[in-house]
Amino acid sequence: MAEKKNEVAVTAAKFDLQTLTGDFAEAIAEEMDGLGSIPFDRVKIPSGGGLAFEVPGEDEESPDMVKELVGIILHHHPINAYWAEKFQGGNEAPDCSSIDGKTGVVRETGEIRSCADCPYNKFSPDGTGKACKNIHRVYFLREGNPVPLIISMPPTSLKYMRDYIGKRILLKGMRSYDAITKITLKKEKSSGGIDYSRAVFTFIDKLTDEQKEATKAMVESLKNDSSVAVDDSDYNTAPAAGDAGDGFVNVPDGNVEDLPFN
Repeated sequence: MAEKKNEVAVTAAKFDLQTLTGDFAEAIAEEMDGLGSIPFDRVKIPSGGGLAFEVPGEDEESPDMVKELVGIILHHHPINAYWAEKFQGGNEAPDCSSIDGKTGVVRETGEIRSCADCPYNKFSPDGTGKACKNIHRVYFLREGNPVPLIISMPPTSLKYMRDYIGKRILLKGMRSYDAITKITLKKEKSSGGIDYSRAVFTFIDKLTDEQKEATKAMVESLKNDSSVAVDDSDYNTAPAAGDAGDGFVNVPDGNVEDLPFN
């Protein structure tokens, strides 16, 4: 008899949803006075077809490697980042960035640019990449933690995120923050023969009505928070020369039509 695959035993009734309210919110406000807000932790998606996310742990020198993330997609939106010099994985801020994927700001001059008209946001003649990195930022809330993680989804994962939210969430009468979602990684190969990791989204359960009210309030707060600037951590993989294994340069089979999400 074939062995059954392990399934995530998480239901809405068991999901430990934590929010920044009541005594907890007061304690945070008091302790963080003068220090700013609690920073968001960033999840790294591996290059080269790796199957484990890198998530900050208790020791900043030893991140946790996890094969799945289970939680709630609270909020998501496109962002763009352009480096004039090839990104090498340092701490360089982008030379131009856009927090909404539509309007870019040049770092040195403050010039405002339309992403739709920018030549750096156009695909190369062979259709395999752009100078500007199109990323989709996801705020993902795991159970037991009131501060969501930030996951920067590369273009090669956007078709699958679009299909999941469109077919499994919206057409079922839900919003992304009404559901518990599992995100894993799958190894794929580009038309150029390069291995890369793309996200897999799985619906787990609907939240209870009480939980939905709590997540909706968190979503409104995130939408009004413009403090998380675009930086190098949004594009956190530096492939070797000529390697497009991070999902940002080559696209599967050169299929540009599959990439736009917003």
